[in-house]
Amino acid sequence: MIKKWIAMAVALAMMAVSAVGFAEDTGAASDKAAIEAALNLKNMDQEWTYSAESDAWTLSVVTAVTKPVIEDEEGVSVCVPGAYVTGVDTDGDGAADVTAQSATDAVKGGLVIDYEAEITSANGQTYTAATAPVILNTGAAGYGNATNTLAAATYAAEGYINVACGNRGKQDSVTNAAGETVYTGDAPSCLVDQKAATRFVKYNILLGNLPGSVEYWVSTGGSGGGAHATMFAATSNNPDFYDYQIEVGAVGVYKNADGSYSTTVTIDGQEVELSDGAWGCVAYSAITPLYEADMAQAMEYTLTTGFNFNTEFQQALAKVLSDEYMDYINAQNLTVDEAKVGFDLDGDGALESTVALTIEYDAEKYADTNGYGGSYLDLYLAEFTENLQWYVDNLDYATDWTWFDADGNALSDDAVAGMTIADKALAFIEGRYAKGSSGERGGMGGRGGMGPSGMNGADDFKGGMDGGRPDFADGEMPDFENGEMPDFGGRGFDNAGVAENSSGDELDVGTPDAGTTQAAGSGVNSNNYASYEDMLAAYQADVAEIEAGDAYGNNLVDLYNPLNYIGAEGTEDPTWLRIVCGAVEGDIAMFNSLNTQLAALNAGIDATIEWQWDGGHVPSEVLGNSLPLWVDMMYGEHVSGVETTKAAAEKQTANGTAESATGTDLSGWVSLEEDGSVTFTLADAMAYRTSRASKAVPGFDVIDYGQEDYVFGDSDSDARHWSAWVLKALEENREALEGLFEG
Repeated sequence: MIKKWIAMAVALAMMAVSAVGFAEDTGAASDKAAIEAALNLKNMDQEWTYSAESDAWTLSVVTAVTKPVIEDEEGVSVCVPGAYVTGVDTDGDGAADVTAQSATDAVKGGLVIDYEAEITSANGQTYTAATAPVILNTGAAGYGNATNTLAAATYAAEGYINVACGNRGKQDSVTNAAGETVYTGDAPSCLVDQKAATRFVKYNILLGNLPGSVEYWVSTGGSGGGAHATMFAATSNNPDFYDYQIEVGAVGVYKNADGSYSTTVTIDGQEVELSDGAWGCVAYSAITPLYEADMAQAMEYTLTTGFNFNTEFQQALAKVLSDEYMDYINAQNLTVDEAKVGFDLDGDGALESTVALTIEYDAEKYADTNGYGGSYLDLYLAEFTENLQWYVDNLDYATDWTWFDADGNALSDDAVAGMTIADKALAFIEGRYAKGSSGERGGMGGRGGMGPSGMNGADDFKGGMDGGRPDFADGEMPDFENGEMPDFGGRGFDNAGVAENSSGDELDVGTPDAGTTQAAGSGVNSNNYASYEDMLAAYQADVAEIEAGDAYGNNLVDLYNPLNYIGAEGTEDPTWLRIVCGAVEGDIAMFNSLNTQLAALNAGIDATIEWQWDGGHVPSEVLGNSLPLWVDMMYGEHVSGVETTKAAAEKQTANGTAESATGTDLSGWVSLEEDGSVTFTLADAMAYRTSRASKAVPGFDVIDYGQEDYVFGDSDSDARHWSAWVLKALEENREALEGLFEG
C-alpha cells in the first residue's frame, strides 16, 4: 500500500515537473520536486483520529521516505494537541469539515491549524502551534529495529507535538531480486531513519500541514534508544549521514552534480533550509559512546577491589583494558571548568579554575581502588556524591512511599507526617522504605505511563533492585551457568512500550539469541572459540572489515561515536543535553555519560548528567522531575525568558501500604552527616556501583560491550567484533593472556 501511493504521488509530481526531469539516481538534486511532492502530506493518504480523553489528533502511520527498504520500519506518526486544530479538511477547500465535536472514526484529510490558540503547560510555559516543542521518540532498543506505530498523546496536555517513527536495526535482513537474504540493518540505519522521519515532519510543518516548531526538537529514548537520542542530537545536520538519507529518498537532502549537497526544500516558491537535528535531548541510560565502552566498563569493575571475576582470563583482560582506558583518557587532554560542573576539584575553595582531568596509577596511594586515582576520578566521585545528595534532599517529593522503623515496622500516619527531611534521608540510606508510584513508576517522561515495560527503575530484574532483585553483596556475582542470564520473572526488555509508541518488536537486552555469553556471572571465557588464536583471528578479520569502510567509505564505529561530532566542524550542536542513568547501571559504564557531558560542556552546550542511586537500567523520572519539566525549564532559560521551577513538594501525611521494606541498605557504603550531607569514598561508590553488575565483563564472547554490537551473534557464532581497543589488548598482551584462556 505504501509503495502504491508513493508511486502514484511520484508519477503525478513527474508530470508536474517534466521540464525538470528525473535523474536515474534518486536523491540527486534534480529529484527534488518529485520527492517533495511525494512527501507532502496533502498528496498522501493521511487519516486523523481524535481522542476526546486526551484532546489530541493522531496521524495514521505514513511513510517518511520515498524509497523505504523495510516499509514497516520507515514510517512516522504524529500526535498533536487538539487546541492547535480547528478540525480536518476532507475536501481540500481549506475549511474544517470534521471537528473534535463531530469526529467519530478515522477521518481522511488534512489538518486545519489554529495558529492563534495557546496552551499553557503544567509548569507554566505557554506554546502555540508555531512554537510548540516537538518530541522525537527514538526506539532502537538494543540498537535493534522498531516497527512503525501510532504516536501517543503523552504530551498533548503540555502543548507538545509527539512523533513516533520506526527504524531499521541490527537484526534486519531483506530478500533481494535474486531471492537471496541480504543483511540490511547495519549502522547507521537506525539513526538515518530517525533523521529521515525528522526531515519529513519538519518539512510538513513548514508547509503548514502540521503544527509545531522546526526549531525546538527534543530527542528522547531509553537504552539503545537513549543512545540514538544522544547521537541524533550530537550529529545534527552533519554531512556524514547525508548519503544514507539520500539512499532511502528522504526529503530535504540531495546530491548535486559536483558532489556537494543541497539541504533545502521549496516553501511557497522560496528555498528554505531543512534540518535533521535537535534543539535538546533527554536520554535515559544512553548506551553510548560504544567506542570506549569496553575499556570504561573494565575500569569500573577493576576499581572495585572486592569484585569477583569469574575467571583469571577475565580479570587479566579487564586489567589490561583498564590501563588502556587510563592512557586513552590522558591522551584526550580533557579539562573541565569548575563553575560549569559546580565542583571545587582543586580544593582552593573557589569555582574559578579550569582543571586538567587525568588518571594516574599508584598501587600504594590508591590501594582501595586497585591503584587508580587522579582528577578524572575525583570528578567521577563528585558526580556520584552530588547525585545522591540531590536524592536525599528531595525525598519530600516521595508522597506515597511506605516508611519503616529500624525493627521493620511500618510507621504510623502521624509518625510519617512528622518526619523531617533528615529523618527520611536516614531511612533512605538504611533502606527502610518501600516505594510508591511517585518513586518508581513515573516512567521516562514522568507524566504517567512513559516507562517502557521491563525498564522502569531497576526493572532489568523482577520488581527492580528494590523489589526482589538478588543480593549480589560486595561485588560477588552468582554463577549463571553457560553464561546465560537467569529468568527473573520474565522481565526481558519489551520495547513495545517505549514512550508508548516508538517501537513495536520485542527484544531481550543482553540475549539476542540463546547461547550468547553476556552475563557478568559467566564463568565461560568462550562458547565459540576453542583457542585464543581462533578468537584473535576473528577479531582481526572483523575489525579489518570495519576499518575498510562501508559502501560510502565510512567506518561505522566512528559514525556511531557522538564524541566525534559534538563541537566538531560540520555539526550544529544542540542547545542542551540531559542524560539520566541508574547508578547501578548494568548496561553501560558511568564514565560514558560523564565523557559525553564533558564534550558537550566544552562545546558550549548546557549539559547535565543524573545518576540515580536507586535506579537501574533506564530509570524512571523521580521525586518531582519529569521530561516536560526539563523541556519547559530549557525553553524558559534559552527561549522565552519565563523561568520554570519544580513545584513545591506536598508533604506526605499518610504512610503507604507496603508490608515490608524493599529499599537497598546503603549504610555500608554511605555515611550521613549531622548537617544532612552524604559522604563516601570512590571505593565505596564503586563497590555499590558494581554490586548489581549484570553485563559482560570483558573476557569472553561478545567482548565488544555485550548486546550493543552492530550484528547479532547466535548460539553457534559470536557477534561481529568491532573494538580496535580490545583487539589491541589481545594482540599486545597475547603472551600474558593466552595461557589463561580456555575455550
